[in-house]
Amino acid sequence: MRSLDDIREEYEFLDGDERYRLLIELGRELDPMPDALKTDATKVRGCSASVWVYPMAQDNGTLHFLADSNAAITKGIVALVISAVQDRPAADVAACDVAAALAPFDLKNQLSSNRTQGVPNMIALIRETAARLAG
Repeated sequence: MRSLDDIREEYEFLDGDERYRLLIELGRELDPMPDALKTDATKVRGCSASVWVYPMAQDNGTLHFLADSNAAITKGIVALVISAVQDRPAADVAACDVAAALAPFDLKNQLSSNRTQGVPNMIALIRETAARLAG
């Protein structure tokens, strides 16, 4: 998965439709999430599309997230959020200000409110899970 900094560099050079294409491409780059993990427990509430996020604690103390969505652009937004925290120690993920990390992408002005309304819920789920695992 690309770093958030690398994605931001590319994103800043693009306009409108090209930014949508980049988000769709990011969504395609996510690790595949087995259907068996797409349960009510992994579903993010408040998203207009279906979104699932599943954290896996690694032996080295980091968290690796599997995620998916049934909508291409939403899946790209999920990938963007995940790139801010992927493969980092649980304590770092719990303390990470993901919203601030995503601020340069100006998603609220780039995308419809329907596409971004679940982002705070996804961030909260990720941080709460990380805090519990770090605890």
